[in-house]
Amino acid sequence: MRTPIILDCDPGHDDAIALILALACPELEPLAVTTSAGNQTPDKTLNNALRVLTLLQRSDIPVAGGAIKPLARELIIADNVHGESGLDGPKLPDPGFAPQPINAVELMADKLRASPVAVTLVPTGPLTNIALLLANHPDLHSKIERIVLMGGAASMGNWTPAAEFNIYVDPEAADMVFKSGIPITMCGLDVTHEAQIMDEDIERIRAIGNPISNVVAELLDFFMIYHRDPKWGFTGAPLHDPCTIAWLVAPELFNTKACWVGVETQGEHTQGMTVVDYYDLTGKPANTLVAMGLNRQGFVDLLAERLSFYN
Repeated sequence: MRTPIILDCDPGHDDAIALILALACPELEPLAVTTSAGNQTPDKTLNNALRVLTLLQRSDIPVAGGAIKPLARELIIADNVHGESGLDGPKLPDPGFAPQPINAVELMADKLRASPVAVTLVPTGPLTNIALLLANHPDLHSKIERIVLMGGAASMGNWTPAAEFNIYVDPEAADMVFKSGIPITMCGLDVTHEAQIMDEDIERIRAIGNPISNVVAELLDFFMIYHRDPKWGFTGAPLHDPCTIAWLVAPELFNTKACWVGVETQGEHTQGMTVVDYYDLTGKPANTLVAMGLNRQGFVDLLAERLSFYN
């Protein structure tokens, strides 16, 4: 049986590659794509999701835009990483179909109600839409199998010293999600910084030679520019969001640990930090499966193999 998923994203280069990877995995059944503000403004992230699905000729997948700002804060975007469009680099088609006339939360709710089995939510941006879904539709919690998210970290930040970008943008939403009682898998910086794509990996992807792999290579060319800054200490570019899809289809590539995770919403220096109780110091029951390590070569092989789906 294919795993039904809803992808909630803010494309963004790595979100776009996560979408492309998900639609190349026959193990997964994408029911919908919803968008949030984050990597760029809400109009641009919605447009980018439509452009990627148009490229993939998947107008059958319904798309809806979601919250235009975080629950209680002003929007922060990462245009310094993703460029003016949010997907700078390759030439992508204009959207070939329209978004749904309802918002992201209602589209997700409709898909959950209609599904005969529980659905896995895969958010790769700020968690605003997911928090609103949980708050507005408590009757549908049982229809959510798991939330597999990209966000947070046990050991570092990438937007502040303590906080990863997606959680920092809307820590109140993240706090609601981690307190929901729904099973969570967290692909945070601890694992996504190991998912680095090197120059030779980009050339391997380009050599696949189909139109989609060429776009992925060009997305990575642009994404690599930001990550060449010596302050990061990277050899390549960490491909954050596709880790969620890789975990769903090849969990054996990951080292994970069940931990209690809380979200800091008030700290002067730690706002947006995910507090991971690695040593069970709080005595609180684990609420999250935290990805802590990755077989990088296996991850790259998976991405390259699945991109051949588009030949």
